[in-house]
Amino acid sequence: MSNSTETTNPDGTVNTSLDGHVMTIHVDREDKMNGFTPEMFEQLADAMTALENTDEAWAGLLTFAGKHTTAGLDLPRFAGSMRDGSRDNSNNDRSDDRVDAFALRRRCSKPVVMAVQGVCYTIGIEMMLGVDIVVAAEGTRFCQMEPRRGLAVFGGAHVRYVQRAGWGNAMYHLLRADEFDAARALQLGFVQEVVPAGQQVNRGLELAREICANAPLAVREIKRAAGVFLQRGEQAGFDEIPQMRARTANSGDFAEGIASFQEKREAKFTGR
Repeated sequence: MSNSTETTNPDGTVNTSLDGHVMTIHVDREDKMNGFTPEMFEQLADAMTALENTDEAWAGLLTFAGKHTTAGLDLPRFAGSMRDGSRDNSNNDRSDDRVDAFALRRRCSKPVVMAVQGVCYTIGIEMMLGVDIVVAAEGTRFCQMEPRRGLAVFGGAHVRYVQRAGWGNAMYHLLRADEFDAARALQLGFVQEVVPAGQQVNRGLELAREICANAPLAVREIKRAAGVFLQRGEQAGFDEIPQMRARTANSGDFAEGIASFQEKREAKFTGR
């Protein structure tokens, strides 16, 4: 059974729906190529936080309306706040404890899959690099084009391009602000699968459901500890192993995993 909530805004909408254990977050400003407004960022933060706080949701799927992922920011709507440093899209406002789209302030603890298509520029790429798994449609076009508009990157690209692709590849694309295709994004590690156009959302949903077939506590612990490694280094990541073991091996889901193995059946996890 599907439960859904919807927010409406003349400057773009972000809708959520829960089907089984997968919460889909759908961005829609199709007539403007999903160009983001400040209101859309507010709605997206609310939606990502709803995913975080909904016990029945074990994984998220982020999708975009129409032929394109996003053309980036609706720049005139952000110019003033960029100049004076005021709050614009909540990404760096440390007083805001919501999950943000770029995982700069607070990363969602649950797995998030993202499906992309068409034009996927600037913030679209940075959102991709802030989630866990990305499925791209063939023909998707990527570009970190901020330098063409006189801007630096504000959504984490300067760090995450280097993390994923290494210094040379990061500078190759960031400093040139060139457009690259889905095959190149796959090579760089920005996307994990490239599928025929039109299949990206269904494939993303399949992946989210595959994740939800596993024990949610174990999945979240893996993601959490991997994040520790990114933030604090290799030894800190290894030091998380005792806590990972304690949190999962003493869970009801581990007992169910053992029982299902002994009884030769599929496990029925509860997240406890």
